[in-house]
Amino acid sequence: MAELEADTTAVRGKHKFDEQKLDDYLSTHLPGFSSSPAAPFTVRQYRSGQSNPTFFLQKGPNKFVLRKKPHGPLLPGAHRIEREYEVQKALFAAGFPVPKTLLYCNDVTVIGTEFYLMAHVEGRIFRDLTLSAVHPAERSALYVALTETLARLHSFDIHKLKLTGYGKGKGYCQRQVLTWKKQYDRAAHTDIPAVNQLADWLINNLPSNDNEECLIHGDFRIDNIIFHPTEARVIAVLDWELSTIGHPMSDLAYFVGPYFWPKEVRLLGHDTGKTFTDIEGMPAYEDLMSIYNRCRGVESSVHDWNFFLALTFFKLAGILQGIHARFLLGNSSGENASIFADMVQPLAEQGLRLAKREHTIVELSGSPGELFLLSAKGQKVLKKVKEFMKQHIFPAQKEFVEFYIKNENSPLRWEKPAVLEKLKKLAQAEGLWNLFLPSVSGLSQTDYAFIAEETGKCFFAPEVFNCQAPDTGNMEVLHMYGTEDQKKNWLEPLLAGEIQSCFCMTEPDVASSDATNMECSIQRDGDSYIINGKKWWSSGAGNPNCKVAIVMGKTTNTSSSRYKQHSMIIVPMDTEGVIRVRVLKVFGYEDTHHGGHLEVHFNNVRVPASNIILGEGRGFEIAQGRLGPGRIHHCMRCIGAAESALQLMCARAAQRKTFGKKLYHHEVIAHWIAESRIAIEQARLLTLRAAKAIDTVGSARARKEIAMIKVVAPRMACQVLDRAIQVFGGAGVSQDFPLAFMYVAARTLRIADGPDEVHLSAIAKMELMEQAKLFSRM
Repeated sequence: MAELEADTTAVRGKHKFDEQKLDDYLSTHLPGFSSSPAAPFTVRQYRSGQSNPTFFLQKGPNKFVLRKKPHGPLLPGAHRIEREYEVQKALFAAGFPVPKTLLYCNDVTVIGTEFYLMAHVEGRIFRDLTLSAVHPAERSALYVALTETLARLHSFDIHKLKLTGYGKGKGYCQRQVLTWKKQYDRAAHTDIPAVNQLADWLINNLPSNDNEECLIHGDFRIDNIIFHPTEARVIAVLDWELSTIGHPMSDLAYFVGPYFWPKEVRLLGHDTGKTFTDIEGMPAYEDLMSIYNRCRGVESSVHDWNFFLALTFFKLAGILQGIHARFLLGNSSGENASIFADMVQPLAEQGLRLAKREHTIVELSGSPGELFLLSAKGQKVLKKVKEFMKQHIFPAQKEFVEFYIKNENSPLRWEKPAVLEKLKKLAQAEGLWNLFLPSVSGLSQTDYAFIAEETGKCFFAPEVFNCQAPDTGNMEVLHMYGTEDQKKNWLEPLLAGEIQSCFCMTEPDVASSDATNMECSIQRDGDSYIINGKKWWSSGAGNPNCKVAIVMGKTTNTSSSRYKQHSMIIVPMDTEGVIRVRVLKVFGYEDTHHGGHLEVHFNNVRVPASNIILGEGRGFEIAQGRLGPGRIHHCMRCIGAAESALQLMCARAAQRKTFGKKLYHHEVIAHWIAESRIAIEQARLLTLRAAKAIDTVGSARARKEIAMIKVVAPRMACQVLDRAIQVFGGAGVSQDFPLAFMYVAARTLRIADGPDEVHLSAIAKMELMEQAKLFSRM
């Protein structure tokens, strides 16, 4: 309700109408308008919007949005809300994200003008084009999502939409110049030579191809978009007043127009004197254009780009002049319409500067890797991580290995080498800390994917940056779902690296590949919960610094769903009844550097009821949120390990001889090297695609991509490591080289992240459902 209050105001004086008459009309003409006719009818006016007045309506629990024509005299051809209604109706039917239209009223006696009604869409609207309120990682994801949505709009067949008569089509650019010149002349309050000069340049430099016909929005920018409440996903495109059939590059140029905004003019939250690309996390406009072209499947060259940029600023000058004219007439819809007159001249002058730039064709790179863009901050952090690895971590590997060999049969094997704390302090001092958590680091999942690959090249590197499993997953759980007290007591010390944790889910007595089999009980007893059960493969539980566990178990629940009967709860490891039973070896390794993998029993363990996370029956919901980003980390670390293995394989093949020639001269080994490079690149691209999906649509909607990388990345790493071991011969399975240890970690991941077979079945199910939907549309 607070957001609504901030975004709306009481209906302004010149826009008032008979609300009771509107209530009566909608009650009669709109089925389901209100199940309770006596319910109060609320009407508020949106603060934004400088053209057609827009209102929020609520009748009982039902919410709507009303768009109407302004009152008073109007410019010819403007404010045709019947067109907005028509195009939104067609697009909603085609599955494009627009609000559902509900009713059109041409009876001007109801509220004084024609109007239409649409469903209210709950989500986020950003009035500040620079997105100053979001983290840089999300800023990039939001603009990428916008670009993909625009490309999708331009990909529609207007014939299938039945909108062939929606606009005149061919000759659009010429009509735009003439139309906006007329609009400007009608609205002009003073003579501005730059506007006339720009109009002359445009009419004399029309594009070589002015015959493209597709549906365009006409005012596509971020403050006309509703995003999902928590995901970087477009759920509704608003304000279709300027939509028509025309040239798609006019929309694209208008969309990236803020990148070319004149420095002397303030841009909706953007400080003057700075460029749009100075904003951290804002992608380069060329990258957005590359994404747009790939999504549409069109050529990478943008012809006559200067024209479309110049047209954008000519159009903006005309729009703002019209707003000022409506302000003078007294029928402007916005609250701050008087300020726009002073912006017209700088915008026209900027259009002239863009028109006269030398290059008129923009060539965009076709590299597939650009689909997975690192933010500016991501690039800087990745560079720092690589330098840190080279200067500090790789040189420390020998000390780590010697420590664990020396203490192999000693209780000291559970301790950490002294150099680790030194490295952690260095990393923290350089800001290379908690990089995995977007809200802390400002990095996207795509950014961190590249960093995780780098840290995967050394077994202890993730811990140096406080990015080690299972702590990362546990910190994500507490960050996303923990109460303030839970965060203070456990998340803060974990983020500070003061303590470590374990995650207790898998059980020895049931087939845990089906997690609904879990039998560990979490039962309410007054102000406490009592936990009883056995867990194993609790990674990190042997670490002397492991102070807390997140335990998943079954709570008493009458829900018929198998997936709403389990909960997660916080259990301090020193609680009475928590018993570390034994260490489980992995192919003979204890993984002491990782804190081991323990069997842990919970015998009548009592913890406060406040330790439950999110609530009873929410365990699987939490698990889904936890597993998405964590799988990116695991898979990219697998890829880093595979890169190290390939590097070792190539070095060995170049050093050793058999049967009179270097190993790499044997065709089979040359092919192994080639197959390994191909497999690594394929796995990386698929994992980055999953990371991008999490950034843009969230873990839940990226389930298929996540499931695919769970299968592909560990399989690939096992194959590459197996080839490397074979090239090394006996040395490959010895302790003299890291290959055997790396292979064990990769092979174990094919079970620890869930069996391949479970993921394959899930992927098949999702694919069949998607294909069925495609068939149903044909």
